[in-house]
Amino acid sequence: MGDMQDYDMLVIGSGPSGRRAAVQSAKLGKSALVVDRGRRLGGVSVHTGTIPSKTLRETVLNLSGWRERGFYGRGYRVKQDISIGDLIERLHKTLDHEVEVLQHQFMRNTVKSARATVKFLGPNKASLTTEGGEYSEVGFANALIAVGTRPHRPAEVPFDKTRIFDSDEMLELDRLPRTLTVIGAGVIGVEYATIFSALDVPVTLVEPRNTILDFVDREIVDDFIHQMRDRGMTIRLGSAVKEIASRPDYAEVVLADGRTIRSEMVLYAAGRSGNVGSLGLETVGIEVDGRGRLKVDPHTFQTSVSNIYAAGDVIGFPSLASTSMEQGRVAACHAFGVPLPPPPETFPYGIYAVPEISTVGQSEEQVRESGIAYEVGVARFRETSRGHIMGVSSGFLKLLFSIETRRLLGAHIVGEGATELIHIGQAVINLGGTVDFFVNNTFNYPTLAEAYKIAGLDAWNRMGQG
Repeated sequence: MGDMQDYDMLVIGSGPSGRRAAVQSAKLGKSALVVDRGRRLGGVSVHTGTIPSKTLRETVLNLSGWRERGFYGRGYRVKQDISIGDLIERLHKTLDHEVEVLQHQFMRNTVKSARATVKFLGPNKASLTTEGGEYSEVGFANALIAVGTRPHRPAEVPFDKTRIFDSDEMLELDRLPRTLTVIGAGVIGVEYATIFSALDVPVTLVEPRNTILDFVDREIVDDFIHQMRDRGMTIRLGSAVKEIASRPDYAEVVLADGRTIRSEMVLYAAGRSGNVGSLGLETVGIEVDGRGRLKVDPHTFQTSVSNIYAAGDVIGFPSLASTSMEQGRVAACHAFGVPLPPPPETFPYGIYAVPEISTVGQSEEQVRESGIAYEVGVARFRETSRGHIMGVSSGFLKLLFSIETRRLLGAHIVGEGATELIHIGQAVINLGGTVDFFVNNTFNYPTLAEAYKIAGLDAWNRMGQG
């Protein structure tokens, strides 16, 4: 592969944080090389995570007629027999498009890319090994570790791709399960559990802890759990898993309290681990935690080695494509001495379950803990004309305001369209807006966004004029 080349920025991984760092570096006139060991560019986000699961969700909601059932009843279907083929076809179209866009973006910005496994040889030198065993070395002024994560696969779980799957393998199903047990009610677990439930697959969701989605406002989570149970999902909280077995005709999950759950398939979705094994981090003295995650400076994204950065899922929470992109951009700017303004105080969090959940700013629990006097405004989607037109029977928006400053402190939504609607709350919070914004502004009618006006008035009625 020729002589050793030097780059201003070596990016390891082509997911959201890696690609943004590479493009940002190139826009600053620096040379960037992106190395990914996957067959195609895009990382987990494009191939097994964000994009596939959201595409799957969209396809399921469209083909099942889920969004219309408020009107036509629970038995309503657009397509009677939905096959795995229906789901996969749309998936591949979307993925091909994503990869194309990414390749074009690299080309336009003169970002080089290579397919290989990277190993650090020192703080400014790494080796690249291709699948075919070709070896080369590369020098770099700065590096970004953006290797992402993979599903955590404990040795005692008998993954077999027939009955017992991890979340990556769920995209390779050859048939839809007749019944499904999902272990782990984190974001990935609840997304897949509710997506399959929307296909009328009977789903049991098992979570060893007594609560789910702890970073989300409790009232939103309670409503979400109620909606899941209301449509026939079984939810077992506070249930540790003792054993998982693959039998000839079914999978069996034995809980610590002695109960067993039988289903055709099991999705084990309890956490993820960093893909750091092959990087040779010990050579440069970077340490990882038990789940293969790296510690970084939260403002610059530098690891303990100042010219080596890390971003994305490999640094842990929040593990979102949206925040990862921003982290990659910030790391590249810092590496090349480009000062950035401090980031906005809040970013939105989206959970693409059925129904969607999205949240920005402080939860009611956090506001209470801070000791600020506050007021709440709530609007149910069924109270909006648009909600009636759409046949939306559930879902609501909740706003939290400081009584003293009247400012919006947090916005929380559960319901169809939540991830889009949240940006109004995000704008108002980050621009320092108050309850009066919602009362005095005109919103399109009929829309779901009008719920902001209803919730604003709800709080305003109790707060009075400023």
